[in-house]
Amino acid sequence: PADLRRQNDQVLEAVSAHPDQLTGFVYLSGEHDAASLEELNRCVRDGPMRGIKLWVARRCSDPAMDPIFRRAEELNVVVFQHTWLKVSGQLPGESTPDDVAALGARFPGMKLICGHAGGDWERGIAAIRQHPQIHLGIGGSDPTAGFVEMAVRELGAARIVWGSDAPRRSFASQLAKVSGARIDEAAKRLILGDNLARLLQS
Repeated sequence: PADLRRQNDQVLEAVSAHPDQLTGFVYLSGEHDAASLEELNRCVRDGPMRGIKLWVARRCSDPAMDPIFRRAEELNVVVFQHTWLKVSGQLPGESTPDDVAALGARFPGMKLICGHAGGDWERGIAAIRQHPQIHLGIGGSDPTAGFVEMAVRELGAARIVWGSDAPRRSFASQLAKVSGARIDEAAKRLILGDNLARLLQS
């Protein structure tokens, strides 16, 4: 819990310094639900942050996570859930796109981003296809030909959210996924900013 608060304080400091350029997501953990609810209230309800970031702690499909998600629904904030599919096996508590799909089925009114498209983006796209409130985060993997085109074809451009995953990835490689994709300019504008702007509206 102390680490969560410290890292959220760093984000609050950055957002306070550049409120016209930065938007913060509060970092929470399913391993510390009471502390996470306190941080959610402190940083979102009473502060400037406008979303939630969940990484590896407890799978998001675990009902033990529901208090966090119920509060997210009440506050009408977007939840970015890290997902990855590994041939070597998941980290303990690491979510997959299938976990996000199961979560979306339980909370159909919650705004969700399936982070990194699960790494294995063909499987990630298929997992969330039937859940229209789940968006596909495309940051954090190689700019493979056909990735964004498939996502647009299967989900529609309005369900895709660009991300850099910096500093693990370069801005150039992540922008190239969209700038080099064979999709129209209107779709590129949605993916590169308009979709996230819409999700952040409360």
